[in-house]
Amino acid sequence: MPISRIIDPRIHDLGGGFQVRRILPFHAHKSVGPFVFFDHFGPTEYPPGSTFDVRPHPHIGLATVTFLFDGAIRHRDSLGTDLVIEPGAVNWMTAGRGIVHSERTPDTQRENGQNLHGLQTWVALPRDEEDSAPAFVHHSADTLPEFLVDNVTVKILAGTAWDKTSPVSFPWPIIYVALEATSESEIVLPSDLALERALYVVTGEAKIGDTIVGVGRMAVLEPNVDVPVVMAPSTKAVICGGAPMESPRKINWNFVSSDAEKIAAARADWTAAIRAGGTARFPAVPGDEDEWIPLPS
Repeated sequence: MPISRIIDPRIHDLGGGFQVRRILPFHAHKSVGPFVFFDHFGPTEYPPGSTFDVRPHPHIGLATVTFLFDGAIRHRDSLGTDLVIEPGAVNWMTAGRGIVHSERTPDTQRENGQNLHGLQTWVALPRDEEDSAPAFVHHSADTLPEFLVDNVTVKILAGTAWDKTSPVSFPWPIIYVALEATSESEIVLPSDLALERALYVVTGEAKIGDTIVGVGRMAVLEPNVDVPVVMAPSTKAVICGGAPMESPRKINWNFVSSDAEKIAAARADWTAAIRAGGTARFPAVPGDEDEWIPLPS
């Protein structure tokens, strides 16, 4: 059996009725390669005048990866980045020692409404990169390799697969691939994609052996085997994974680290940043300085 575990989603309300399917971390399976967090949001219809707004909040020790299937999100951060991400592009924000960002509905979508659907994942930075300088890179949809494999559209978001390499740079072996089948199709996921791999179904369903993997379910795959996947018509899925991390990661709120003391320091520093309206470690987000998400108790 090429599946080692099926992970079912837990529904989390992030406030204002905005719900996500949370897959990782799971109590019995904390990560897949460097992927330590996996949220699937939408599809959610926002009528004109309604908004999706996540106020400024901090991160350390990770990179956030945002990928949309529908809709748009305005990203602003403490580096001064201000842009709108749209379907097919990748926002890759490296927190390193500390960054602050917000995610809000762009003005056009706020006025006209939108259907919002996408994924946000976190990848843990290697231990020797946890205190690196924060950074942000946007990769537009047309810069990411896209091609057909057995009638399945394959888009390489990060890493190398089927001899194609994404321009996204990450200092650890990683794979992140989007798949889309318009008609019933079978694609073989090669064993050399990564030692740790998982398939997540976004829409439709996929069949691996005798197991049906429906929307919102993640199939963690056995290593070192080719895995045939039959995708039903109108199915979208992603593959995520990479090399196992060199040590387990601790996660507390928006902070990821191999060292619990670094997380404790980040919590204290965020409280200080709110009181001061920004600090050297956690500066205010230019143009979005008036709101902050408080540290959860």
